[in-house]
Amino acid sequence: MNRQKNHVIITDNIRSAQNIGSIFRTCDALGYQKIYLCGISATPPNKEIAKTALGATETVSWEYIADVNELIIKLKEVGYVICSIEQTTDSIMLQDFKPNFEVNYAFVLGNEVDGVSTEIVLKSDICLEIPQFGSKKSFNVSVAAGIVLWDVVSKSMNKL
Repeated sequence: MNRQKNHVIITDNIRSAQNIGSIFRTCDALGYQKIYLCGISATPPNKEIAKTALGATETVSWEYIADVNELIIKLKEVGYVICSIEQTTDSIMLQDFKPNFEVNYAFVLGNEVDGVSTEIVLKSDICLEIPQFGSKKSFNVSVAAGIVLWDVVSKSMNKL
């Protein structure tokens, strides 16, 4: 299976170190190779991250960037398409998202309470929304990461 070398993950102020660890583990399992940890997001080494990452902090590269806005600007300058996982009036439903595998995506995951910051949503090229059918209209951020990142991998496999 192709590794998702061209795509990166950005955490926008994720509070829970265990969520960060789960995102590392998901990235490893699905072949995503880089995570940018931003703002208040915890960074390795951290025993709470280690609990859920199960060693994935050793196989997925990461970088801490304090200011997510600066990172977004830099990634856009080198051609990344910024894709926030957020519910907005202009969101594309995940099942309708047709990734262009000729471009690099930066998938932004937001804070557990507030989601992706409004400032980052406004700088995003795309917002993706996961369809939901229950009374709660949000997923845990690590679960949302797994759903979206798997969807992209699945679509890349179907493209082959």
